[in-house]
Amino acid sequence: MSAPSGNPVPSAPPSYEEAVGINVNYPHPYPVPDPGQKPDGKGMNPPPHMGQPPPANNPITVQAVYVQQPVLFYDRPVQMCCPSCNQMIVTRLSYDSGALTWLSCGGLCLLGCIGGCCLIPFCIDALKDVDHTCPKCGALLGSYKRL
Repeated sequence: MSAPSGNPVPSAPPSYEEAVGINVNYPHPYPVPDPGQKPDGKGMNPPPHMGQPPPANNPITVQAVYVQQPVLFYDRPVQMCCPSCNQMIVTRLSYDSGALTWLSCGGLCLLGCIGGCCLIPFCIDALKDVDHTCPKCGALLGSYKRL
């Protein structure tokens, strides 16, 4: 069938300015260069990387960083990675007389254990401070103080 003769068929869709309702005669807020005109460098089309060196085409290296959680040292051996030799180890324990050992000795003296019984706390590891060392490199890794 043919189109009714009263309504002409448009040959092309409307332009963006016509469809949106932009007044094409209204001046632009920013100057637009004419075709073939070079920008004057006053804020129009600045050259890429102005004030910066041109980007280098170097490959990007990625380094994985593993963060070890802080290790809590108690009176038992701990399995960990030694920060000195980077080996997986189980710490070696050594016991030293600390504040609790001396306070226990003094308390026993006050109770009347003078004949050598006040020295018993120096024979009990549960009253001493604990040092954790690496069995491979011998580095001191941490300590556990009873008091």
